[in-house]
Amino acid sequence: MTYCVADYLADRLAEVGVEHVFGVPGDYNLAMLDHVVGHERLRWVGCANELDAGYAADGYGRLRGMAALATAFGVGELSAINAVAGSFAEHVPVVHVVGAPSTDHQSAHRMVHHSLGDGDFTHFMTMHEGITCARAALTVPNARTEIDRVVAAVRDQHLPGYLLVPTDVSAAPVDPPSGPLPAPVDYTDPEALEGFVDAARTLLARAGSIDHVALLAGLLTHRVGGREVLARLIDAGPLRHATDVWAKSLVDESVDHFVGTYAGAASPEEVRATVEDAGALIVSGVYFTDLTSGFFTQRITRSRTIELAARTASVGAATFSPVELPTALAALVPLVAELAGRSPGTPRVPAPEVTLPAPADDEPLSQDALWSEVAGFLREGDVVLADQGTSFYGASTHRLPAGVDFIGQPLWASIGYTLPATLGVALAQPDSRGVLLIGDGAAQLTVAELGTIVRQGLAPVVVVVDNDGYTVERAIHGPEEHYNDIARWDWTAAPAMFAPAGGATACRAETVGELRAALRAAREDTSRMAIVQAVVPRDDVPQLLADLTKALGQANSRH
Repeated sequence: MTYCVADYLADRLAEVGVEHVFGVPGDYNLAMLDHVVGHERLRWVGCANELDAGYAADGYGRLRGMAALATAFGVGELSAINAVAGSFAEHVPVVHVVGAPSTDHQSAHRMVHHSLGDGDFTHFMTMHEGITCARAALTVPNARTEIDRVVAAVRDQHLPGYLLVPTDVSAAPVDPPSGPLPAPVDYTDPEALEGFVDAARTLLARAGSIDHVALLAGLLTHRVGGREVLARLIDAGPLRHATDVWAKSLVDESVDHFVGTYAGAASPEEVRATVEDAGALIVSGVYFTDLTSGFFTQRITRSRTIELAARTASVGAATFSPVELPTALAALVPLVAELAGRSPGTPRVPAPEVTLPAPADDEPLSQDALWSEVAGFLREGDVVLADQGTSFYGASTHRLPAGVDFIGQPLWASIGYTLPATLGVALAQPDSRGVLLIGDGAAQLTVAELGTIVRQGLAPVVVVVDNDGYTVERAIHGPEEHYNDIARWDWTAAPAMFAPAGGATACRAETVGELRAALRAAREDTSRMAIVQAVVPRDDVPQLLADLTKALGQANSRH
């Protein structure tokens, strides 16, 4: 078979670490998919719809550092555009490959299916301009160059990219890659780095001792590859540290010098004081959004802050650029170690934990009991996906065991995202077990992908929070309005529909004891997907979410 553009694209995707391509077949991409299926390092994962495929690719990209999504022109790509926008908002690298009508049809402005019928085939690529870091409409002459440019941009900028591949271009013969893609470049300017280090050393010295230095870490640290050097920096002190809820599980939450999750005024007092009252605060890769900052109630004093963004580093009012975030973190390690050596510090005395008696088995299930039991169920190696709402804000306040990853989507906040993302996560990290926490309303939006999860032979634990509707919306506005109602489903019947061959189990838990038994059974049987329908009161919400929804309701009602 003659080597063609589709082969070249498949080779480049494999080169950057993609092993699974998510999507939905359509007549404009079918021939191209033959080359995905036939590739020795790629595997096709067909999803129930394009939106779910985009969510699955997003989950995959968060753990693998690259992902690929394949859809058809028009109807397919627009079905996926919400997922691509979420990947852009949350800095997830996804290459979106769109199979398009042939260049002959496009140049003749023909009225073909999946188009708007006006002969203009640029509309949909234009729609992607604001949600991708690079785009290209491939032709035979430009295919190799443009594939390399877009794939490298997605890899290096940690954002989605877009490739429009006409049917005839996909099949056109080209030469294989002559060498690997250019390696990522560290754009740090040595003089800017030197100035940053001098300013940071002065600010840290002014703090007096390691006891008065703290660190707040955010999502961008993970996205730009700074996780390992962040751990080295924390251990150099050791530094008291926190994350925002968007970056939960970025650090090891089991160590003593981790103080908790910071959410502005909604934070526990020890966490708030550690972050806001530090003599010197290192802020690494943090974005303060409404739903991660206690609705913009963070109180960070700029003059005492060292702040690291993707390619800039600031100390007080001084900004140094370009300085890559991982490079800046590495430069801080010896400074923190030096300060710790000069001032041995005093052992941290954590705030006393309030230990409440464990609820009895016959106690009706509540939000507090649900998330406490789920937190106790987690083990090293689990990947937790918590859908936006009571699941995310209920689970995020609990400490995670070492080696547990936590995934949510608090900025884009598209409900239903985590169910298909569980598919992507499970394929990205096959040695881990996915634990999906999702509300009943959110799960109804993307439930079809349960079938794909079973078809792929995956066995996540799925906890469906059955609270009779859109409880988050009720907490914001309209607690009794019918627009916050949904159809009631019997989730224990899901295996009969999605796994008739026996690839799933399901049970209903209305009491603490029933939940404990269900989670215990799920832990013992790792061969099948386990669905737990956890029934909680309709208007019960975690305290952090109650604080946020109150502020959000007030903000939305202002004129």
